[in-house]
This record gives sequence, structure tokens and C-alpha cells, in this order.
Amino acid sequence: MTDHLVQAKRIVVKVGSALLVDSKAGALKRDWLASLAADIAALKRAGKEIIVVSSGAIALGRRALKLKAGALRLEESQAAAAVGQVQLAQAYVDAFLAYDITVAQILLTLEDTEERRRYLNARETLATLLSLGSVPVINENDTVATAEIRYGDNDRLGARVASMMEADMLVLLSDIDGLYTANPQRDPTATHIAEVPAITPEIERMAEGPVSGFSKGGMESKIVAAKIATGAGAGVIIANGHVLHPLASIATAPRTTLFVPRVSPAQAKKRWIAGGLSALGTIVIDNGAERALSSGKSLLPAGVKSVSGQFERGDAVVVKSEDGRELARGLIAYNSEDAKRLTGRRTVDIEAILGYRGRDEMIHRDDLALTSFVGAAP
Repeated sequence: MTDHLVQAKRIVVKVGSALLVDSKAGALKRDWLASLAADIAALKRAGKEIIVVSSGAIALGRRALKLKAGALRLEESQAAAAVGQVQLAQAYVDAFLAYDITVAQILLTLEDTEERRRYLNARETLATLLSLGSVPVINENDTVATAEIRYGDNDRLGARVASMMEADMLVLLSDIDGLYTANPQRDPTATHIAEVPAITPEIERMAEGPVSGFSKGGMESKIVAAKIATGAGAGVIIANGHVLHPLASIATAPRTTLFVPRVSPAQAKKRWIAGGLSALGTIVIDNGAERALSSGKSLLPAGVKSVSGQFERGDAVVVKSEDGRELARGLIAYNSEDAKRLTGRRTVDIEAILGYRGRDEMIHRDDLALTSFVGAAP
């Protein structure tokens, strides 16, 4: 378990409401949050990139608005989220001040991780924040996403973020210390499962509903999240977060559960590009670019001979040789009109041609899946 976490370079940490907010007083657990910040600062010093997916806005907001105990109406949940999100963001800022770490707030809905344009914008913003040393703190945009308030959970959002950002690990800090053969609160014979190599129907049947007053995400949501994340190449750890320094404690915790990823994040992305997307355009390249691609390099505008089709930035295109052979499929960095304007041109000319500083590559090698080269570099 510890080895998986140590080896991970990019980690998404999901924090549940029950960990952040006292269930009786409705107040933020500042000591716990401070210990989480210390753990994340230590991971960053070790060279890791961390994204936090945090619940807690509605729980904090309902206290501030003096809303009654029990289930809230939809409009009350939205109002509580609007108030609580301000408090939650400030709490994270305060917690990381001691480590000189900048915190960024990102509000997402599931649509932001499903609709292609919004997905690309969110991914690029998060990637830029990580490159600048920031810790993005993500929450569902509960003030506008009515379906997410009624049915959503941050376990699933955390998995979508892990997939979108090609994370190596998703850590679900929770009320419980992992997966059991049955709900241990109801069945004293339930047995803990330390490692899940594959999520089978039998594993899925072990899940039941939420186990806390605040949390919407029970074991069922965690298994759904694990299916999403492991399919995208990320390992998943479920750990009990009701301890100070919850990330550091994983190394010595008596019980946690690891869901083993089926492939690496890079492999998962390449497979998705190669077979999971419909190509909307065709890029024909010259012999020099063909040799560059076969050796694992990116496709530059200078090597492009022609562009056909109608597509937008981030869409899938087919890359062909001059004699019509399919060589690869990739996610293109420009829309069809801009790609045509850049055909055969040098990278240094991009800004002068388009009027803005675009990417150097027409298709970056990380966004390119070779489909016909034999023995080519990955």
C-alpha cells in the first residue's frame, strides 16, 4: 500500500464532509484540516502533485444560515452551498499559509468532465495550476448543479478528476477503513479486504449505502469511483480519515483497501484515443514527420502536408502518410481552420500566423496513439 502511494507522481485526495465538519456543532475541524495540509506539504516536498476534491460546503453553510436539522429542500441546499463554499475555500487558504502553498478553488459539475470543450478547459487550468506549484481544491458546483446535489457524490467526482488529469492515485479519505465483505456496522462477521485486483460483480454486491450523517458517498459510490479510476490507470486507496495526519497515517494504518489499476494512466489514454473516439478529421504528414512519430516524437506543424475535415481543439483526428496509410490517431491542439493555416509552417511562426501563442505541437506525443507502426516507441 505504502509503495503505491510513494511511487505515485500525481495524487487526487478526496475529503468527505464527515471528516471536515463536526456532525454535532456543524463547525469546521480546523486541527484536522491543518494536519491534512501538513501531509500534503510533505508530499509536495517529495515532488508530488496534489489535487484535493473536498466536500463540506453545504454542511458549513447550513450552520451559517441556521437551517434546521434533517433533510434540506433543494433551494436550501443551494443556498447553503453558496455560503459554505466561501468558508471552505478560506479554510483551505488559511491551512496552507504556513507552508507558503497557494490554494486554488475550482467548482465543477459532472458535465465539466464529460462535455469535451469544458473538459479541455478544466484540464488545462488544473495542469497550469499544478505546474505553478498550487494545490487545486475542487468541489461540485452545488449552487447550479441540481442533479449533483440530489444524486451526486464527490467520490465519483474525484474519480473523474483522477481520470481527466491522468493521476496515478486516488485516495478516498472516508468514515471507514476500506472494503468489507458486508457492512461491518451491521454484520459482525464482515471481513476486511486489503486488496482488490479486479472489481467483479461479487465485489459490487458488497456495497451498501452511506454510513454517516453528512456523507452521501457510501461504499457503493466508492466502488463506482474505483471502477472509473482504475479503468483510467489510477490506483485507489480507501482509508479511514478520522485521524490526524490522515495521509501520513496510511503507511501505518492497520486496515486500508487498495484497488489495483488495470493499466497505467498513459496506456489507458492511448487506448482511449486509438479506439474510443470517432475521428473528425485527417492529417497527412510527410516522410520526415512519419519518422519522428515512429521514434516517439510529437507532430509539429512543419511536417503536415494537408488537413481535411471539420474539428475543434481536442477532437480526435487520423494521421496518415503521404501514400494514404493510417499511422496514428491523436487529439489535435487546434481547430480545423487554424490547423490548415499552420500546415507546413515553422513553430516559431505560430503566433504571427494566428495572432496568439498556441502550442508548439500540432499533436503532442502524449495525445498520440500509434496505430500501424511495428515496434515503434510508445
